[in-house]
Amino acid sequence: MGQQPVVQVQDLSVQRDGQLAVDGVSFQLEPETDTALVGPNGAGKSTLVAALLGLLPRSAGTVQILGQQMGPAGELPRSVRAQISYLPQTLALQGRFPLTVAEFVGFGFDPPGPNLAWLGGRRRSQAVAGALERTACSDLAERLLNELSGGQLKRVLLAFCVVRPRQLLVLDEAQAGLDAPSSEQFQQLLLELRRQEGWTVLQVSHDLDMVRRSSDQVLCLNRRLRCSGSPDHALSSARLAELYGANVVPYRHQHHTPSKENHG
Repeated sequence: MGQQPVVQVQDLSVQRDGQLAVDGVSFQLEPETDTALVGPNGAGKSTLVAALLGLLPRSAGTVQILGQQMGPAGELPRSVRAQISYLPQTLALQGRFPLTVAEFVGFGFDPPGPNLAWLGGRRRSQAVAGALERTACSDLAERLLNELSGGQLKRVLLAFCVVRPRQLLVLDEAQAGLDAPSSEQFQQLLLELRRQEGWTVLQVSHDLDMVRRSSDQVLCLNRRLRCSGSPDHALSSARLAELYGANVVPYRHQHHTPSKENHG
C-alpha cells in the first residue's frame, strides 16, 4: 500500500494477575483494513487490547500508533488519542449516570483531556445529529442509555465513534450478547461506516463465520501469536484445531453474505 502502518506492535508481553498473559506478540495493522483477533477463552485477547490502548502496562516490547511510540505507562500524544475509538463488550457508564443518547454521543465529539471549551455549540450539535442519523439512532436521542436494548446500545456506540473523524477503531467482542439478526445488522453497519470513514479496525471476535466474511487479516492468539494471515490461511481446519483443540467446531451463523471490500 505504500502507507505507514496505523499500528505496529513488536515483541509485546503483558503480565496480568502475576501471570504472563501475552508473550512476545508482534503484528501490524495496515490503513483501512479489518483485522480480527481470535482465540480460546483466556488466551489473552482482552489483555492485548488493553495494552494496545495503554490501559495495562507492558512487561516488554513496543507499541507504535500512527507513527508515535507509546510511553512505558501508555502515554500517547493527545492528537493520537483523538484518533482512537474503543467499543467494549459492555458500557460501564450505562447504569451509573442518567445520560441521554445525545449527551453520550456528544462526548465522542470532544477531544481527549479537560478542554471544556468544546462543550456545547452549533457545530457539536450538528455533528451529534449527523452521527445519530447515520447509525439509525435519531429517534433515540432523548432516551436514557439504560433504557436501550442491546442492539440499540451497540448502534449508539458506533454513533459515538463516527461523531468526528477517527482512524483506528478497536472492538472487544462488541457484538457479545446480541442475537443473530442484531449481530448481523451491527456488522453490516460497521462495514458500511468503515468504508465511509476509512477506519482501520481491530476486533476481538468468537464468531469465526463473521471473521471469514469480513476480515482482511486474522491474528490467532493463545498467549503467543500462533498464526496470522488471511482468513483462508489462518482459519484452516488444521490451524483451528491447533488453536482451540482437536474437537473444535467453528462457530457459524447462517447469514446473508455481505460483499467484502477489496483492500488489495
